[in-house]
Amino acid sequence: MRWKLLLITPFVAAIAGAGASLGLIYWRGVEPASLVAAPGLLALAALALPVGVMTYATIFVYRHTARRRVLQATATALLSIVLTLASLYLGSLYFFARPTPAEPRPPFQNAG
Repeated sequence: MRWKLLLITPFVAAIAGAGASLGLIYWRGVEPASLVAAPGLLALAALALPVGVMTYATIFVYRHTARRRVLQATATALLSIVLTLASLYLGSLYFFARPTPAEPRPPFQNAG
């Protein structure tokens, strides 16, 4: 039971935190680069959502384990951080990737 809890909880926290953050940015229609250039309330919310979910997951694991509570909560927090950063990176590549412009084709030349 404990290993299932230690593996499932960080995955759920990463998906929920990164999904909420990317969903908020995508819903507002803001480019992620503009959040870095001029941080505001949206940037704060986009960062606070994953941190809040990871904190909740860590407290959840701490409260639902009997032995080695601090070690298991720390492992959950670290795994949640790694998975959330990976999810944010992959999600930003998928949602906010700019299509590369196609190269112009040369005009059709008759071979005869």
